Amino acid sequence: MNPVLLTSAYLPPIQYFSKIYSAPRIYMETHEHYVKQTYRNRALISGPNGVQALTIPVEHEYSKRPATRDIRLSDHGNWQHLHRNALQSAYEGSPYFEYYADDILPIYDHGHQFLIDFNEDFLHTVCDLLNMKPNVVKTEAYADALALGAEDFREVIRPKIPHSIDKTFHPVEYYQVFRQKHGFLENLSIIDLLFNMGPESRLVLRDCVIESNI
Repeated sequence: MNPVLLTSAYLPPIQYFSKIYSAPRIYMETHEHYVKQTYRNRALISGPNGVQALTIPVEHEYSKRPATRDIRLSDHGNWQHLHRNALQSAYEGSPYFEYYADDILPIYDHGHQFLIDFNEDFLHTVCDLLNMKPNVVKTEAYADALALGAEDFREVIRPKIPHSIDKTFHPVEYYQVFRQKHGFLENLSIIDLLFNMGPESRLVLRDCVIESNI
């Protein structure tokens, strides 16, 4: 697979993480303008009532079109506590929650000020738990994917864009706690895969990858 260009993301979906797993190099865009309603500050998990969105409130002035790297976390609504409880409620019955919870849940208390640092902390932690060592390079300016020789997924991996347009990704079914109630839910957060499948998550990610001809 070619190098890929990604945005920062909060507990990103399996589609996103399949790039982390397979690409020889990941260029992490840090100089883009911040865009609302994306995975930058939203994760999708499976709860007792189906798909549940965990959205991080952020502080910025929309009129100034801030860069993602400048977006600060908000303390509004005690969201860290709510997200931590949501993960526990959704996954405490999963096979691997007790193995990984002590690594994942404390991140909410690390005191990050910026969204991009918070997301990076989760990314590194999940990679470590899965024994993955991706080659991640932060961009030094708004990136030109063609110049980098990278496949550009900045506008492709979004909550409102069907993953089917990504010809390098094919969702693979795996065990989910609430599958009998809701059926299999595709392309949820990597945390859904981690808590349900543990070390076998790498095999699922491998099987999700379709080699690109680009």
